[in-house]
Amino acid sequence: MDYRVLGNSGLKISELTLGTMTFGGRGGMSKLGGTDIKEARELIDLALDKGINIFDTANMYSGGLSEEILGQALGDKRKDVLLATKVRFPMGDGPNEGGLSRFHIHEQVEASLKRLDTEHIDLYQLHMWDGTTPLEETLQTIDTLIGHGKIRYYGISNFSGWQLMKVMQICEREGFTKPISQQIHYTAQARDAEYELMPAACDQGLGTMIWSPLAGGLLSGKYRRDQSHPEGTRFAEGWDEPPIRDETALFDLIEELAEIGDGHGVSAAQVAIAWINSRPGVTTSVIGARKAHQLQDNLDAAHLKLSDEEIATIEKVSRPPLIYPYWHQKKTASERFGPADQVLHANHTDD
Repeated sequence: MDYRVLGNSGLKISELTLGTMTFGGRGGMSKLGGTDIKEARELIDLALDKGINIFDTANMYSGGLSEEILGQALGDKRKDVLLATKVRFPMGDGPNEGGLSRFHIHEQVEASLKRLDTEHIDLYQLHMWDGTTPLEETLQTIDTLIGHGKIRYYGISNFSGWQLMKVMQICEREGFTKPISQQIHYTAQARDAEYELMPAACDQGLGTMIWSPLAGGLLSGKYRRDQSHPEGTRFAEGWDEPPIRDETALFDLIEELAEIGDGHGVSAAQVAIAWINSRPGVTTSVIGARKAHQLQDNLDAAHLKLSDEEIATIEKVSRPPLIYPYWHQKKTASERFGPADQVLHANHTDD
């Protein structure tokens, strides 16, 4: 397992992170699985044995049950790992039970600390943008929590490019601690992040954590052209993230992943994870599993190195078009591109 520095910090994390959305299986999360405490311990021990040193959860996963199970399953192992959780989504029916207000953040950080059975959170992530709370209020609250030792670092998740830059600008202006990471969705099936989020992360020194690197299981190899969703999968049970906008392109990609995997004697899932972890600016992929054998297969992706030819094959079948203003910049300004520009444009040199 390789370890990479997370953004502009001294924190080293494994190139794979164990995500715990399956832990608990309460409410809407039941579509993802219902990992209990015994199964969670098995998955955690397997992840630790393979070198994973960071575990990702959120207060809203199964209404807090994911955090509880993770905390209990880690037990004495807590001192050896990093814990990441999130805040933003509603945790009740009241008008102040969601968002990124000072009130809600203080309520939820205490609740997460209790559920995780820990004295501090290593990476506290703003789970989604809140357009009604002044960003200064949110960032000052986070800065205070860092000063009090409740959290060590923080990140953002699912923010747009302009929202990310507003965070950085306010931190710079007010002298607040800056985030070190963004957690976003980015796969060979959905490369939207290459337009703004990945170049912005490069420019601002943010590490990038990839949630659902298998696109909700779409890139696992289980889904094939002209077949119904396999029984027991997320999409068969009504899960709809990420959206499928071009089914033909999706299955063209899956077939290439499967063919490359066959050449290595591995699954399409391992190829998909190895590809995303090879992308510029990606720090870690957040992988999850219902069963140990699924996790074992995903973990093996850490040992898979794709050739330049294989990467080019995936690039050809998955590359999105340059939208405006990028096609115009490529045509008229490419002689002055910097490193952040190249995060996107390096993929389009042969257009």
